Amino acid sequence: MNAVIVEAVRTPVGRRNGVLAQVHPADLSATVLRGLVERTGIDPEAVDDVIWGCVQQVSEQAIDIARTAVLAAGWPETIPGVTVDRQCGSSQQAVNFAVASVAAGHYDVVVAGGVESMTRVPMGSSTTIGHSPFPQSYRDRYDNVVPNQGVGAEMIAARWGLTRTDVDAYAARSHERAAAAQDAGLLADQIVPVATPDGLVGTDEGIRRGTTVDTLVTLKPVFREDGVIHAGNASQISDGSAALLIMSEEAAGRHGLRPIARVHTAVVTGDDPVIMLTGPIPATAKALKRSGLSLSDIGVFEVNEAFATVPLAWQRETGADDGLLNPNGGAIAFGHPLGGSGARIMTDMITHMRRNRIRYGLQTMCEGGGQANATIIELLDT
Repeated sequence: MNAVIVEAVRTPVGRRNGVLAQVHPADLSATVLRGLVERTGIDPEAVDDVIWGCVQQVSEQAIDIARTAVLAAGWPETIPGVTVDRQCGSSQQAVNFAVASVAAGHYDVVVAGGVESMTRVPMGSSTTIGHSPFPQSYRDRYDNVVPNQGVGAEMIAARWGLTRTDVDAYAARSHERAAAAQDAGLLADQIVPVATPDGLVGTDEGIRRGTTVDTLVTLKPVFREDGVIHAGNASQISDGSAALLIMSEEAAGRHGLRPIARVHTAVVTGDDPVIMLTGPIPATAKALKRSGLSLSDIGVFEVNEAFATVPLAWQRETGADDGLLNPNGGAIAFGHPLGGSGARIMTDMITHMRRNRIRYGLQTMCEGGGQANATIIELLDT
């Protein structure tokens, strides 16, 4: 059974303590759930499940936020929800799980996406002080090294010979491309405005116009005194949510909905958990091999900008055209609401593919534990 994507939406992305700070993460999630209904006209009763990515599953994001979001959206109590955690790739994994479940015949209609309010549930909230998630058996395997993403980003810079100028130029490029996309109105169609106590919010908050290598030069490295990684070339801490409506081709026909795209190939892989962030490189190779496609078949690449060194190292290894890599900017400019980022990026990629009539797009994300998802999307709405 073929699974197709019939709609994809997202909230704007807000800065930490910014425009979305007063919105409960379940309400952020409910916003995109209602947005799918408004855009497609589908009866929520038809949805078999909501598969939701979220990383910090504590406090306001605890107790299966997928289910809470369903009820907060006013959907029928009969609709279940499940929350998954594959770290930064959680909502990309949610999409892949949803597609697999439809293809297997378990579901006819499913919503996949995710959320993170990093303002209201700060990064690291799920780790209790004094109780490490890494047992001694793990530490013994890795010479007693506890993984750190920032240190991993610095390790990538050293391994691939990336300079401070390289990473700062990439960061400036992310803001420049995001600003251009916003100014051209290329982002508006993706976004469902969020109701806040201060009014509706409908635009991304994190884009810093005029960012250049010269404006970034004053920022001090965070993880190594002689390093290259600082706040300006790392992803922003953010709030946001995104969702995709996925169903069988038969169900799309019954509901009078036109398929936009399908997941052509979906893979996940593991890599070195200490350097942690290099997984997109083998994940991309695995996805291309499994798909039977070549790099030249792909018309757009989305590589999550957890740190500037991640897409830069990926690009050096793959040889991908710079113009096809994160063409509308990435997480350095927009922000990285952990559990929602995979779906946010996929929403942007699908929108870009439709506008430019691109048949294949590839998305990949580095993830905690040295993992990475890679998903190839095929455009059907031609």
